[in-house]
Amino acid sequence: MQLPFDGAISAYFENDAPEPVRNAIRRAEKGDILDSGYPHSERMPRKAYEQDIARLQIELVKMQAWTKETGARIAMVFEGRDAAGKGGTIKRFRENLNPRGARVVALSKPTDAEATQWYFQRYIDHLPSGGEIVFYDRSWYNRGVVEKVFGFCTDEQREKFFHQVPEFEKILVGEGIHVIKFWLNVGRAEQLRRFLKRENDPLKQWKLSWIDVEGLKKWDSYSAAIRETLDRSHTEIAPWTVIRSDDKRRARLSAIRHALHSIDYAHKDSSAIGTIDTSICAGPEIWDA
Repeated sequence: MQLPFDGAISAYFENDAPEPVRNAIRRAEKGDILDSGYPHSERMPRKAYEQDIARLQIELVKMQAWTKETGARIAMVFEGRDAAGKGGTIKRFRENLNPRGARVVALSKPTDAEATQWYFQRYIDHLPSGGEIVFYDRSWYNRGVVEKVFGFCTDEQREKFFHQVPEFEKILVGEGIHVIKFWLNVGRAEQLRRFLKRENDPLKQWKLSWIDVEGLKKWDSYSAAIRETLDRSHTEIAPWTVIRSDDKRRARLSAIRHALHSIDYAHKDSSAIGTIDTSICAGPEIWDA
């Protein structure tokens, strides 16, 4: 089987990955959590996860019905390291929702025309209308992290972004849009393990890009850019919720619980939603825990 990028991810694992990362992947058994600092040693059991997700998805359906009835607007922003589980988490949010009122925005790189516009303009075009829930699979925060790491923007452009983003989000909230921002984080060994699985799975190879391959070598640069972005864009009006996603099941449940607790929708069953595990779902203080 021809591997994408000529097997560059496997080559990185064999030749360039830090030795502790390689050892953690080689020693791991199915269901193991690779990050020793993660507060759970094993993945959440499937049966318990399926029971919880079923209850939460019923609450999501209630939330969407309330959104449609009241004309509310909800924008959820999903950011995070590559392979942190953004797409899979969004999928679980939308699984039982009416797709006509719950859409995903996943923009490709700007066109030549978009590159000349105000930076936020192309994202504004996709904001929710009344009765809609919009899931941004990556967002305007590309400028804070990916564009910085790969040199796709100047330092001056990035500084302008950090100056404008708090006011931009304040305007959105002031207009009545519910803005929920998630940052999904994943450990270095778990990220590489997920990339290796994608590389060897013909059904998931489409998820890989050259940025993923090159990004493996830029872990520290990503870390610095993420830390600065969280510090400079975490506000009282539009705070970040960080989710440690080394266990995808716990991460998905935590994201949905947080969103449901954040919206005061009709017929909410707080007991069905349950409590949030604050060791893996909290503010930016847990990003590099």
